[in-house]
Amino acid sequence: MTNTTQTAAAPAVARDPRRWVILAVICLAQLVVLLDNTILNLAIPSLTRDLGASTADIQWMINAYALVLSGLLLTAGSLSDRYGRKKSLLVGLALFGIGSAVAAFSQTSEQLIAARAGMGIGGALLMTTTLAVIMQVFEGDELPKAIGLWGAVSSLGFAGGPLVGGVLLDHFWWGSIFLINLPVVVIGGLAVTKLVPESKNPQGKRPDLIGAVLSTIGMIGVVYAIISGPEHGWSSGGVLIAGAVGLAALAAFVRWELHVPFPMLDMGFFRNRRFNGAVAGGLLVAFGMAGSLFLLTQHLQLVLGYEPLEAGLRMAPLALMIVALNVVGVGAKVLKKIGAANTIAGGMTLLAIGLGLVSVLGDRSHGYGGMLLGLLLMGSGIALAMPAMANAIMSSIPPAKAGVGAGVQGTITEFGGGLGVAILGAVLSSRFAALLPAAVGAGAAGSQHEALEAAETAELREQVKDAFASGVSTSQLIGALAVFAGGLLAGFLLHRAARDEATASAPPTAEPPATEPPTAEAPTAEAPTAEAPAAEAPADGTPTAETSKTSA
Repeated sequence: MTNTTQTAAAPAVARDPRRWVILAVICLAQLVVLLDNTILNLAIPSLTRDLGASTADIQWMINAYALVLSGLLLTAGSLSDRYGRKKSLLVGLALFGIGSAVAAFSQTSEQLIAARAGMGIGGALLMTTTLAVIMQVFEGDELPKAIGLWGAVSSLGFAGGPLVGGVLLDHFWWGSIFLINLPVVVIGGLAVTKLVPESKNPQGKRPDLIGAVLSTIGMIGVVYAIISGPEHGWSSGGVLIAGAVGLAALAAFVRWELHVPFPMLDMGFFRNRRFNGAVAGGLLVAFGMAGSLFLLTQHLQLVLGYEPLEAGLRMAPLALMIVALNVVGVGAKVLKKIGAANTIAGGMTLLAIGLGLVSVLGDRSHGYGGMLLGLLLMGSGIALAMPAMANAIMSSIPPAKAGVGAGVQGTITEFGGGLGVAILGAVLSSRFAALLPAAVGAGAAGSQHEALEAAETAELREQVKDAFASGVSTSQLIGALAVFAGGLLAGFLLHRAARDEATASAPPTAEPPATEPPTAEAPTAEAPTAEAPAAEAPADGTPTAETSKTSA
C-alpha cells in the first residue's frame, strides 16, 4: 500500500502558475540582447557620416559587443548558478540598460565602442540566465514547448534586427537603435523583481576564478582572430597572435577544469554523445544562420538596391516563419513524435535547402521573388532544429548547473555565428575580388562601396554588382553544404546516443532463463515463488502469495 501511494504522488509536482508570464518576461530580455547582434549593421553609413568613424572603428563597434559577450558566457553562467539566476538577470538588465544609454548619446567612436563592450557584459548575464530559468520553472511536456518559444524569440532577435533597425533609422537618428532598449530594460527589471523566483546551485561551490579568466581570454582571442582574419589576412601578425593566445588559454582551461576540485565547466559533459551531437549541430546551424543573414542584408541593399527599411521588411518572412511554427508548437510536437536526432537532422536539411535556393534564385535576374521561398524554408528549418538542440544540450546537464549549460549553448551560438560571418565573408571577398573588372582597379576590391565609387561608367557599376552577387551566391552554397553536413553529423551522433541509452536502460531479460534449468530438476512447493518472495517470506511470516500481491 505504501509503495502504491508514493508512486501515485510522485508526478504531482507543484508548477508555478505564473510560469508562462515568467517566460514572456525573460524572452523579452533575451530579444533585446540578440537584436543588438545585427541591428547595428544597418547604421554603418550613418555612423561613418556622423561620428567620422573609420572602417576599423566600425568593426570595433560591431565586434566589441560580440567579443565581450562570447568571452563571458561561460563565466556568466557559472556565476548565475552560484549567486542566483534572478540576481544575474537584474544585474544583466541594469548593465545592458546603462550601456545602451551611453551608446545612444556617444559623441566619438571610442565612446560607442566602450559602451558596446559594457552592453556585452550585461548581455552575457542575460543570455545564460534566461535559459537556466526556463529549466527551473518548466518540466515534463511543457519544457520542449517553452524552449521552442524561447528559441523562436532568439531567432527573431537575429532575423528581426534588420527590420527593427530599418524602421528606426528610417524615422530617427542612429542613437534610437540603442534607446529602444531602455523601456524594455525598465519593464523587464520590474517584472523580474516581482515574478521570477530565485534559484541557484544548492551545493554552493566556490567560484572557479582561474577557469573564468582562462575561458574569457581563450574565447576572446579565438573569436577576435575569426572576426579579424578576413579583413587583416589570416597570416597577419595580430590575427595569428590572438588566435594562438586564445587556443593556448582554452587548452589551459580544459587542463585546469579536469583537475580543479570545483570546475566551472564539467568536462564529463563532453563524454555524453547526446550533448556532443547537439553541440555539433548547434555550431553549424549558427554558422549557416549568422553567415547567411550577414550576406543577405548586404545583398538586398547593395545588389537589389533596397533601402534599409525595405531590406528589413524583406527579411521578415524568415523571422515570422520561425515565430509562427514555435508559437503553434510545431517544433515541440515534431520533437516528441520523431525524437531529437531526426528533428535536428530534418531541420538542418530544410535550412540547407533554403540557403541553396537563396543562392540560386536570389540573384538579380530573379529578384526578391526567388529569394522568398528560400527564406521560408530557412525559417522552417531553424524553427525545428534550434529548440531541439537547446533541449538536447540542457537535458544532458544537471539542473543545478543550468547556468553553465546555458553558457555552453550561448557560446556555441556566438562561436558558430562568428565562424559563419568570417568564413562566408572571406569567400565573398575573394570571389568578389576575382570577378571584379580590371578597369575598376585592385585597390577597390575591399568592398562593394569602394568598387562602385571607383566605377566610372554605368556598365562598370553593373559589372561590380554582378561580381558581388556571384560572391554572395558562392558563399551561400558553401554555407548550405556546411549546414547539411552538420545535420548528418548531429543526427548520427544523437542516434548513437539514443541507441546507447536504450541499451543501458533495457532490463536484462536474458539472465533469468540461464539460472532456471538447474532448479527445474527438483520441483518443490517453494520453486514457483521466484527469488524475491522467497526472501521476504521468512522476514514477515506472511504467505508467499499474499506478499507478491501486496508488492504488486
